[in-house]
Amino acid sequence: MTAAVEHSDVLIVGAGSAGSVVAERLSADSTCLVTVLEAGPGLSDPEILALTANGLQLPIGAKSPLVHRYLTTLTERPARQLPIVRGATVGGSGAVNGGYFCRGLPADFDRNEIPGWAWSDVLGHFRAIETDLDFDTACHGDRGPIPVRRTHDLTGATETFVAATHQAGFGWIADLNDVGPALRSGVGAVPLNIVDGERTSSGVGYLMPALRRPNLTLLPRTRAVRLSFAGATVRGVEAIGPFGPRTLTADRIVLCSGAIQTAHLLMLSGVGDETVLRAAGIDIVVALPVGMGCSDHPEWVMPTSWAVAVNRPILEVVLTTEDGIEIRPYTGGFIAMTGDGTAGHRDWPHLGVALMRPRSRGRITVVSPNPEVPARIEHRYDSAPADVEDLRRGTELARELCGSATHIGPAVWSTSQHLCGSAPMGAEGDARAVVDQRCRVRGIENLWVIDGSILPTITSRGPHATIVMLAHRASEFVR
Repeated sequence: MTAAVEHSDVLIVGAGSAGSVVAERLSADSTCLVTVLEAGPGLSDPEILALTANGLQLPIGAKSPLVHRYLTTLTERPARQLPIVRGATVGGSGAVNGGYFCRGLPADFDRNEIPGWAWSDVLGHFRAIETDLDFDTACHGDRGPIPVRRTHDLTGATETFVAATHQAGFGWIADLNDVGPALRSGVGAVPLNIVDGERTSSGVGYLMPALRRPNLTLLPRTRAVRLSFAGATVRGVEAIGPFGPRTLTADRIVLCSGAIQTAHLLMLSGVGDETVLRAAGIDIVVALPVGMGCSDHPEWVMPTSWAVAVNRPILEVVLTTEDGIEIRPYTGGFIAMTGDGTAGHRDWPHLGVALMRPRSRGRITVVSPNPEVPARIEHRYDSAPADVEDLRRGTELARELCGSATHIGPAVWSTSQHLCGSAPMGAEGDARAVVDQRCRVRGIENLWVIDGSILPTITSRGPHATIVMLAHRASEFVR
């Protein structure tokens, strides 16, 4: 049976935090025919839409239809394996996360020295994506699709945590999205894309309204498995949908599937490290360091004896230090966050201690030409001894701050699930770069990557807002 062949001007692989924005921006030109592939379900089902809209819970539990699960090795000595999740629906991980919408810092952009990506180049795009409901300043937007608000009525563990930080001499940071060029020490309310309990992902803010346009098509439950080439030019995408395999072609193809799936798709298609591809039995189309230098925020998690705060955002404030530690007083434990527990099951909030400027680098590698075989993910968090020492110091600070207000249990390794940098952007001559400053995959025609894969290193804050911003910015390059 021959798979159907369909052609678009632009084919976007992934309707997540970045792909939703790219689709809306490009389809604003009524003469541009845009098709979006999304491996997960769309949001036409009211029950699924309700799950993504509830900002007071994370719909990522064991039975969730909205995520893909992966296994990663956090550390090598000893080997610590942990399941991680990524959103698999319209809006991607931004449709299922805790709503943390902090911007990357100016220094995160300026230190990379990539033309067109300095802080002065991106600030307008940060403003464009948001409507900040707390601040009406030149730094903030007032007409973007993503509403942003901070928690003002602090209660429970959050209130106790803030009091402890003040007693220790840490000041209050009024606006974590306008702190100057670098990390500042202090505690502040987290900017959230959750307003009155409702989460607004870029899928809801950007893509869903745009689907009324006749030139924009969303194909949900359709998974890209390989790119098709003519020489070094990408012509199309082989995919598997609800009705079997299909091949879609386009003049321009944009990968927006996130750090894991974008890297895996590139490698399955012959774009990657030569040694890795040969070991997996994959023919090389273009040799590039895909997946060779990923970064994420390592996190140590400690249970407390505080009571769970019911019907609250998962994280309302954070404490940051100038040396790159972020202490997070989560309002609930994992059972409370996901809603997977049975009635009466005991659960406790926990403190997270995350390293926001890690030195360690991880890897994503393809192990088989079969797209059903997942890529190998290695965070390698213990590959930089100084990172481990910083985390230890951060947990000591957390205990000093909160030890008199709550019992704090032992710290265990975890991850912030902010994996980035599997196809990093770089200036001309940067041997680590997979894409250039216009997000074009090097050595390949008609192919762009626009998602967290292209961040050269993880930002000094959680990357969600930055990924939405870069999609807004980079859409201009595809257009």
